[in-house]
Amino acid sequence: MISLSLPFARKPRPAKTGVVRRVVMGGRLSDLKRLPRYVATAVLGGTLIWAPLLGYLKTAPLSYRSTTSLIMPGSGASASMNVNGIGQATSYANSAFASNAVSPTETYKRLLGADRIVDAAAASLNIKRAELGQPRVRLVDQTSLIHFETTGRTPEAAQARGDAILAAFFTELDALRADEVDTRQDSGLQAIADYRASVADTRKQIEALQTSTGLLSVDQYDVLLDRHLDLGDKILIQEANLNDRAAATTALEMQLGLDAAAAAATLKLFADGAYIALLEEIGRTEVGLAEASARYGSAHPKVEAAKSARDQATSAALSLAQSVTGLDAPTLSDFEFAPDGARANLLAELVRMHVEVTGATEQLATLEAQRTDGQKALNRFAPAAAKMKDLERDFSVAEALFASAIARAQSSKSDIYASYPLVQVLENPSLPAKPSSPNRKLALMAGVAATLMLLISLAMGWIRIALISRLMSKPGAPT
Repeated sequence: MISLSLPFARKPRPAKTGVVRRVVMGGRLSDLKRLPRYVATAVLGGTLIWAPLLGYLKTAPLSYRSTTSLIMPGSGASASMNVNGIGQATSYANSAFASNAVSPTETYKRLLGADRIVDAAAASLNIKRAELGQPRVRLVDQTSLIHFETTGRTPEAAQARGDAILAAFFTELDALRADEVDTRQDSGLQAIADYRASVADTRKQIEALQTSTGLLSVDQYDVLLDRHLDLGDKILIQEANLNDRAAATTALEMQLGLDAAAAAATLKLFADGAYIALLEEIGRTEVGLAEASARYGSAHPKVEAAKSARDQATSAALSLAQSVTGLDAPTLSDFEFAPDGARANLLAELVRMHVEVTGATEQLATLEAQRTDGQKALNRFAPAAAKMKDLERDFSVAEALFASAIARAQSSKSDIYASYPLVQVLENPSLPAKPSSPNRKLALMAGVAATLMLLISLAMGWIRIALISRLMSKPGAPT
């Protein structure tokens, strides 16, 4: 029984193995019984391919795409401002592509897709952000071009969305540039306030020093110093002139045998007519006395009368000389050098030279007094001048920094493209002529390609027995 039952149990195995082999290897190429299965599979596959594709093309809403192009100029910009009495301020904006560390096109690409740009554009169109969608931004390699695309249900809607994105982008750029300028200006205003306080403090110190010392500026001290040095030179020159004039006056006095006072008195007396008349009277009495002395004895009354007349004339002349010249107890011998002819000129020259010597002496004394006073003033102003010089230098530096800060603050207002370079619209948002989605040609091509692939796969399944047999018959093929 065991030997009969075992062969009976193993009979279904060859049938099962044949089915598996037929599924794997396929049937003969001439076996048309399997054609209905392949046709059914092809119809089912084509239905699965074309039904959703045609349904999509029929029901999908139309979408239009508007394109916009921006360009960034590559050159920098510079500006110079020269303010008379203050200085020069120069601002320079480098080219947007001068640095390899920062790409302005990448920056603007990110800014175009920023949430606040999209939100502002959607708000300007009175639509939701989800309805507007995200703009598609694309950069062109090795150029400064920026392209972005917006979509809409109609051509006008797509163009309007591009305009809205563009307007929001430039508005945000202006806001960023204005914020940068304001931030710089705020920091500049703080620096200006500090410099102004420094200038005011230094000015107060200068005014306090001027009030306490009387020295108005370092230039005043320099003028005093120059004047003091000039006085020294003038004193040396005046001493030399005085010595020269005094020596000449002394030599002339020795030549004339009288001093300048006697010469002046002589000139003054002999300019008086009464004194000349008295001298003539003295001469006549001297003649009468001589005649009387020759005729009579010394005690004779006529001789005595002649002597008395002479003495009276002499006394009158001396009294007049004293009143005219102011000399104490003068004698006629003091005025015996009568100024006549060339001698009168010498007497006048002696008097003039004496006057010049006196004047030069007084001038020298005045100059020496001025030098003494100037030296005292210099000694008093020297410490104040040194401090004033330091304060004026500090004031000049503070004033220069203050003016420079103002110039920088003003020039920085024109440098608005320092951090956000200039960008221009190369191509305004376009008005699309045809929809961009759905792409019917692309969908049909995809359906055709999928159908061809299905047919090719079915064809390969039909002839798979030949292909597998050929592969297994090659040397080294697995068994």
